[in-house]
Amino acid sequence: MILYRYFAYRYLKAFAGVFGVFGGIMLMIDVVEQINRFDSEKVGMPEVIHLSLLHLPSLMYPILPLVTILATLVLFLGLARSSELVVTRAAGWSGMRALVAPVGVALVLGVLSVAVFNPIVAATSKQYESTVSRYATGKESVLSISQEGLWLRQGSPDGQTVIRASGSNLDGTKLVDVSFLTFTANGTPMTRIEAGSAELTPGAWVLKDAKKWPLLSSANPERDAKLFDVMEIPSDLTREEIRDSFGTPSSIPIWELPAFIDRLDRAGFSARQHRVWLQSELALPLLLVAMVLVGAGFTMRHTRFGGTGPMVLGALLMGFSLFFIRNFAQVLGENGQLPVYLAAWSPPIAATLLALALILHMEDG
Repeated sequence: MILYRYFAYRYLKAFAGVFGVFGGIMLMIDVVEQINRFDSEKVGMPEVIHLSLLHLPSLMYPILPLVTILATLVLFLGLARSSELVVTRAAGWSGMRALVAPVGVALVLGVLSVAVFNPIVAATSKQYESTVSRYATGKESVLSISQEGLWLRQGSPDGQTVIRASGSNLDGTKLVDVSFLTFTANGTPMTRIEAGSAELTPGAWVLKDAKKWPLLSSANPERDAKLFDVMEIPSDLTREEIRDSFGTPSSIPIWELPAFIDRLDRAGFSARQHRVWLQSELALPLLLVAMVLVGAGFTMRHTRFGGTGPMVLGALLMGFSLFFIRNFAQVLGENGQLPVYLAAWSPPIAATLLALALILHMEDG
């Protein structure tokens, strides 16, 4: 039991060290990028550092598998140089038994990453995107999806217009069962419009089967309401603004993602990207375990056998290949070329089985 705790402590120490080094490097690089991105007269150094700190969790989270394999290399190379692996083998411990503690720690880190770190990344990502949008364009996200449908807002010199629709097409440019509520600059309701459908065209929404109530200029809005077969409402929204307002799936906490996917389906949007992300997150603990096994398979031997450099290089190449294949499969899944579960789960499962086969071959020949 003491050896289990010792190996677990050594692996946690290696993981924390690698994570800290990468975090510091990422932070410095991002600070430089934020400085180049914004006008220094509008966004000062405190704001730049604040943005970089908000962005840092979303930069570190995707590279957790690479941090895991590097920490594994640090651990087993250190144990090999100090001959501690030789001693444990002489005491009757097999290589597989020595892997129990690092694999267990990686599994726990993976679960904590999904359950705790993922919501932190989601919160900071959402705040980062909102802050960047405010600094860059002076306005925040224009789209929100709730149980009642989807909501849009657009601004003009005369005031704000809030749009609610029960459904839409995949990019939010065609709405059904839609309402437009226009407010003056001081927040007073000005007009209300109900329409069977609305389509976003360059510079305007085109409404069909619409009814307009004058809320501000009439004592009896229902009496003065007018019907329109077709009418236009000026708009500065674009297809790209609506699409970008969704943000990335990583900006949604994993605990809220199933409900968000359900709301996307009911609103008429495609939720495939979010489904692939959800399954990839659930598979993350297994991916971290696979990275530990890959790293251990190449480095669980004494340095006196030589060839340490090529073995470390082989482990890194295999780890980077697995990382690339996982991301590539995720892209294929998002594009509909692979089933969601196959895209998310096949890379870590295949990597785990291949790494186990390599370790067993190295141990038993």
